[in-house]
Amino acid sequence: MYNKSGDYMRIQSPVEHMIEIERSRFICYLSRAFNEQEAKDFIQSIKKLHPNATHHCYAYTIGTSIQRSNDNGEPAGTAGIPILETLKKIGLEDCVAVVVRYFGGIKLGAGGLIRAYSKAVSEASKVATLTSIETRLKYSLTFRYDLIGKIEFHLKDVAEIIDKQYGEQVIFTYLCKEPLDTLIQQLTNGACQPVYLETLEVEVEKKGHCE
Repeated sequence: MYNKSGDYMRIQSPVEHMIEIERSRFICYLSRAFNEQEAKDFIQSIKKLHPNATHHCYAYTIGTSIQRSNDNGEPAGTAGIPILETLKKIGLEDCVAVVVRYFGGIKLGAGGLIRAYSKAVSEASKVATLTSIETRLKYSLTFRYDLIGKIEFHLKDVAEIIDKQYGEQVIFTYLCKEPLDTLIQQLTNGACQPVYLETLEVEVEKKGHCE
């Protein structure tokens, strides 16, 4: 489950969004869930919030291996699976979606239900703040004090300096997308070499909606 940039995404914070189709109200709730119990607890909380709703349909996807969906009384395959497929299309992971339906008196048919539940999730994701889970390389760089200005200036656009230590020499710890060995060697005339520490996953807020 990945978006077009190759990264998967999460919901930054819970979101609620309603759409109305043929007098039926579809209220979509999205939230993070890092295990099945968290997902189940969230689903139960929404059911308690809407005890008189016609349906409480849901789906969740946790990591790359756990995917569940439930039609909750709607015709088989018209609610839970469309909700799940929409989460996957957007690229959402560690996410639970519950769509509450209040029937408005007009039957939508199987195709109409599939479109309605898919749209409810898609529209909710558009008003949510999404974070992209991206890979960063962590490095340590030790250098002379007279190089501080030059190194800070050239790293600001290609790396994130997360720690600075000042002793006999300066030690910067930074995160970057790609190794910066060549740049560092050029800036220091070959006197300094960055030391690789580890590879991390970080959350970066996404600008705009990805589908």
